[in-house]
Amino acid sequence: MAERTFTITSESGLHARPATVLVQTVSGFDSDINLEYNGRSVNLKSIMGVMSLGVPKGSTIKVTAEGSDADVALDAVEAALKKEGLGE
Repeated sequence: MAERTFTITSESGLHARPATVLVQTVSGFDSDINLEYNGRSVNLKSIMGVMSLGVPKGSTIKVTAEGSDADVALDAVEAALKKEGLGE
């Protein structure tokens, strides 16, 4: 299993638009990819799951991936967070 930790820097946190970007980013990967925040874990391929976390600015999230393309998937998540100005 691969994992990375990120800090959300967007003023509005992970609201609908950025959550959609992340879900779309990982939807093509075979790996199981989860987003963990505040003791809860959701499938990062589920827009409703991601939105249900209500991740605000300044929060630390952990993204885990397990599968044949786990590292590539995490690279894509990191690139999407940086490109969209969501996190680092």
